Amino acid sequence: MIPLLCGAAAFLLLLTIPAKTQQGGANGNWTSYGGDTGNTRYSPLSQIDAGNFSKMEVAWTFGTANLGPVAEANLESTPLVIDGVFYSTAGDRRDVIALNAANGELLWTHREDEGKRAEVSPRRLSGRGLAYWADGDDKRIVYFTTGYRMIELDAKTGYRIPSFGVDGVVDLKQDDDQEIDPMSSEIGIHATPMIGRNTIVVGAAHKPGGVPTSKTNVKGYVRGYDVRTGKRKWIFHTVPKPGEVGFDTWLQDSWSYTGNTGAWGQSSIDEARGIVYVGVEAPTGDFYGGPRPGNNLFGESLVALDLETGQRRWHYQYVHHGIWDHDNPSPPILADVQIKGKRVPVVAQPSKQAFLYVFNRESGEPVWPIEERPVEKGDVPGEWYSPTQPFPTAPPAYETQGVSESDLIDFTPALHKEALEIVKHYKMGPIFTPPVVSKAEGPWATLVSSLSGSNWMGGSIDPETGVVYVGSSHGIIGMGLVPSGTRSDVGYISGRAPGAQGQLTVEGLPLVKPPYGQISAIDLKTGTILWHVPHGDTPDNVRNHPALKGLTIPRTGRSGAAITLVTEMLVIAGEKGVVTMDDGRKGAMLRAYDKATGRDAGAVYMPAPATGGPMTYMVNGVQYIAIAVGGNINGRPQAQFMAFRLPNGNAAKTPAQVEQ
Repeated sequence: MIPLLCGAAAFLLLLTIPAKTQQGGANGNWTSYGGDTGNTRYSPLSQIDAGNFSKMEVAWTFGTANLGPVAEANLESTPLVIDGVFYSTAGDRRDVIALNAANGELLWTHREDEGKRAEVSPRRLSGRGLAYWADGDDKRIVYFTTGYRMIELDAKTGYRIPSFGVDGVVDLKQDDDQEIDPMSSEIGIHATPMIGRNTIVVGAAHKPGGVPTSKTNVKGYVRGYDVRTGKRKWIFHTVPKPGEVGFDTWLQDSWSYTGNTGAWGQSSIDEARGIVYVGVEAPTGDFYGGPRPGNNLFGESLVALDLETGQRRWHYQYVHHGIWDHDNPSPPILADVQIKGKRVPVVAQPSKQAFLYVFNRESGEPVWPIEERPVEKGDVPGEWYSPTQPFPTAPPAYETQGVSESDLIDFTPALHKEALEIVKHYKMGPIFTPPVVSKAEGPWATLVSSLSGSNWMGGSIDPETGVVYVGSSHGIIGMGLVPSGTRSDVGYISGRAPGAQGQLTVEGLPLVKPPYGQISAIDLKTGTILWHVPHGDTPDNVRNHPALKGLTIPRTGRSGAAITLVTEMLVIAGEKGVVTMDDGRKGAMLRAYDKATGRDAGAVYMPAPATGGPMTYMVNGVQYIAIAVGGNINGRPQAQFMAFRLPNGNAAKTPAQVEQ
């Protein structure tokens, strides 16, 4: 542990976070990954609005290239700001930093050198941030290391809290109701801790599961810890043990060896009701589940747990016996919404399927009916298929589902014809079309929209109007299986047969037509979609393609679901890819939209794409918007935080005075 103080002693934290859950960033702070424990990603700040958004200038930047031996380019954090101090994880080694939120000055850093334990971790990114807790003058930062340890720091100094765990550290590979090798076990996490009612909720993450080396893997249980002592309070078995609810959904003793089912995304907490909402991923084998027959609870489910005891309050399984990688990494969104004349406490779950599942978060009852509908049964040897899958009746899907001929590129008849020739080698169909065994003569794979919908980025909500804003991406993958042979005992793994190709482009253009990425506004009062808007400028390779010369191509949006921020007037999101600007610079834009209509409300330049979520805060009466960006900056891979503000905090400044 190497703390570094940089003039932090005089930079005091003056206020505490109230024990009650806050809705949106209160008092100009941003106290949790999603702004609050309900992941609304909402702030009532309004100094920056449609009339001056494009006039913002860069207040400060903080690069992470020197935080670790390798410069990272994928900084996924949404930072916290509490009483003028900016906190985040950052760097290849997942350091913790504290900055002056007004000017970016480094106040302190904290580093843990975990050696081989970190090197073999399945989640070696810089992390998505951290958590904050306070009780009077006792103010703490909580984060997960790359080696799957939980550490508490003094928020003022960056030093460990000695009374927490063992000298400030809890080893999360211990006390997990299973044997976990401290060095080699495939488990970690890069989401942030969530804290409510003095309980820290801890999830788990694994390597991507398309090519598992074994049907046996460590299980991703969910645990709760005392925020003061680090003592484990409870554990929830995401693969049920004998006698537990859901055990009967695991046939042929598959519960005993199947792993994964981790909660690798952000959870959400309703402190008033004492409930934590956890999204659970698929069991071992993203695309083949032969060794795990049955519906496999609590895989690919939303589970509501008692925050104090870990007891299951209710659950809903979105996908039975998942073989599509349709896990639930999007943070559940909590809000109270007026529906049919009644105030309903809802939890809204964006998804990779592009369904927004909406439940009464107290009872678990769907707000609108969810129907079990028959789906196609596949023919992969040894696979077990569920005859039905859940389909929400409202809201409608907010992004394309499945793949059909009508989804293919159609800029010109010639390009569409080429696309039709390519897809002859694939199996296509609606959502839940099953994977196939890859064959050289075809089908090479099943085309699925697994790159569509929402991933870990999730959405946001305006708690005053009950409108959810969610980014999505329209993309496809080829889901083919091959015998695992000596590579694994699973039976089948993701791959292509010898001689089978994987072409998913037409002359270098995406096989599907735009928009490649968009933002949707969904009204939870009515279960309807208010608007869609393509998010992100048209990529250079599309607008400059020789086959499209002379054509007017509307803004296509960019692939990669955007993370949205909602303020009193705006929806704000960063672009996920770079384009060449009119002045020759390459970069991306931080964009604002009118939240009522989706119309453009302004944009400012960033030197690299957004890799984390935008957030906003206020210091000394000045509103800031901060975001993590990463990629090729000034000719080398790196990442940085950028903070924007109005010139001198004054909305009356002219564009000529703005540095971009």
